[in-house]
Amino acid sequence: MVARLQRRAAMGRRLHVLRTLTCSKSVQRKSVIMDALLYIYKLKLKLEAIKRELANLVAIKREYYLSLMKQLQLPKKEVKVEKAEQGLLVRVTCEKGGDKLVSILEVFEEMGLVILNARVSSNLFFAMEAIVVADQEQHALHVKSITQAVIKAIERQ
Repeated sequence: MVARLQRRAAMGRRLHVLRTLTCSKSVQRKSVIMDALLYIYKLKLKLEAIKRELANLVAIKREYYLSLMKQLQLPKKEVKVEKAEQGLLVRVTCEKGGDKLVSILEVFEEMGLVILNARVSSNLFFAMEAIVVADQEQHALHVKSITQAVIKAIERQ
């Protein structure tokens, strides 16, 4: 008899907790359980909606990132040769791939140019910045000829 009363009191406490969690106004045990099941179902639907929204946001972020990458892409090839204090400053940017550095260095060697200082990067694209001077005084530094020779070296690849 006492055990039955304790079980009944425990059940009443559990129903009261369910009633408060689900904001149920029902008094009957069956109605409270049905309200709790309905509440759980609604929570599952909300969770699925949040997951869909997260997937959409991730897709939008990916598209935005790809569009930014397309905007940041440099021209297929760009060669700039400018006069500097010690010689000529040669800037090359182009797509990655092939032995571009080797072919550019071979062109410098064929033209009798010595590299005093150089920086090369090939993370997203190939980029090179070098200061070159003539090996001997007889070799004249012509901006147009160096530019054309470097462009040909890039196109060989």
